[in-house]
Amino acid sequence: MMKFPTNFLWGGATAANQCEGAYLEDGKGLSIADAMPGGKLRFKKINAKEFDWTIDETSNQYPNHTGIDHYHRYEEDIALFAEMGFKCYRFSIAWTRIFPTGIEDIPNEKGLAHYEKMIDTCLKYDIEPVITISHYEMPLYLAKEYGGWQDRRLIDSYVRYATTLIERFGSKVKYWMTFNEINGALHFPSLSLGMVPSTGSLDKQKVFQGLHHQFVASSLVVKKAHELVEGIQVGMMTIYATGYGFDCNPLNQVANMEKNQEVNGFCCEVQAGGAYPTYTKRLFEKYGIQSLEMEPTDIELLKSYPVDYIGLSYYMSTSIDVVDPEAAKVAGNLTGGIKNPHLETSEWGWQKDPIGLRIGLNELYTRFKKPLFIVENGLGAIDTLTEEKKVYDTYRISYLREHIEQMGLAIADGVDLIGYTPWGCIDLISASTGEMSKRYGFIYVDQDDQGEGTLKRYKKESFYWYKEVIGSNGEQL
Repeated sequence: MMKFPTNFLWGGATAANQCEGAYLEDGKGLSIADAMPGGKLRFKKINAKEFDWTIDETSNQYPNHTGIDHYHRYEEDIALFAEMGFKCYRFSIAWTRIFPTGIEDIPNEKGLAHYEKMIDTCLKYDIEPVITISHYEMPLYLAKEYGGWQDRRLIDSYVRYATTLIERFGSKVKYWMTFNEINGALHFPSLSLGMVPSTGSLDKQKVFQGLHHQFVASSLVVKKAHELVEGIQVGMMTIYATGYGFDCNPLNQVANMEKNQEVNGFCCEVQAGGAYPTYTKRLFEKYGIQSLEMEPTDIELLKSYPVDYIGLSYYMSTSIDVVDPEAAKVAGNLTGGIKNPHLETSEWGWQKDPIGLRIGLNELYTRFKKPLFIVENGLGAIDTLTEEKKVYDTYRISYLREHIEQMGLAIADGVDLIGYTPWGCIDLISASTGEMSKRYGFIYVDQDDQGEGTLKRYKKESFYWYKEVIGSNGEQL
């Protein structure tokens, strides 16, 4: 296995709406994440035709409102990241801390000041900030009044917001990402497009129109960032789930090809490749989509300002079988598939496939020749805090070790890999279920699904293991 580059960025990742809490402090406005109820029925409730973003605390819990109080405890948390040896920390900025409704002309200074302190704390420990501009959140006002990203007016709101961040922090922050898991819109438009059934989330015409507006907004931000700061790197971020045809049946291989094009390829083709892919017409015909509404300059803009790198989340692979309608199914990161008999599953039913990561990295790099950055990977599991305040998460260590080994093999294959930030480096609220019990972190946070607990932080066994990994630059696994 080839050694990791000396400048490889080892770190961890979080999202503001899942860890910060303080959802109405210091001038912050309401976001769509604030209106998403917690619990295993979260997606079912949001996908109901009557859902209208109303916050009903008599019927629902909203764990995102308190998170793990990272807003007030970021100094303590970043110090723990530094103790592990982090070279970078990927976090997101809450849009509504800067522009509470999204339509203001003047940003909220208290929000900007908070993130400046966070960035400066990272830099104090020589930790490179990696910032996601919008991570599954947007001003609730824009979702309710405009119907989310299907409305082209959101482009201007987003670009004003992103430009404000880059003007303020661009001299301190090199790596940025425009939208978290942008292709998640194909599976769950409420998270990334701010659209629910009552505002068109089931209408693929509106979904792809919303994606087009995000593509344009992203290119405008790339353009603006390059004009403002020399050497700044603006990336995209995509869910990547390596896909397999279930068997050698050509029908399954064709189905897998088409699924990979749609799920893994489409957004990357536009954002990294700079153009809508050759299979767009077939894809649009599949969903009965007419031509998208575009401004005359949109296509040239996408071509001229593609992203500088591709950030990706990788948790699992998927299999497809269109021949056997009775094939057993499994869950996944917003999308599932057919059960692969060669793979084990997590407690939440996600199929663990470290070799699939090497395959996926090679697929992406061979196609786009852009640097890659694994900005999410990890194992969601139920952890037990012992009476001695210890967490023995050997299962998490095994999962991460096997994926890091495959990263090294991908580098030996010639893949240009910037870094690795495992998801939820400190326990936080799950995006898919709003649960605290689905834990990913190296650091245990004393809080349960009902929001009860001391919020004290405890180092898990994986904390010390990951510290050795970073200290040896991936040689001690």
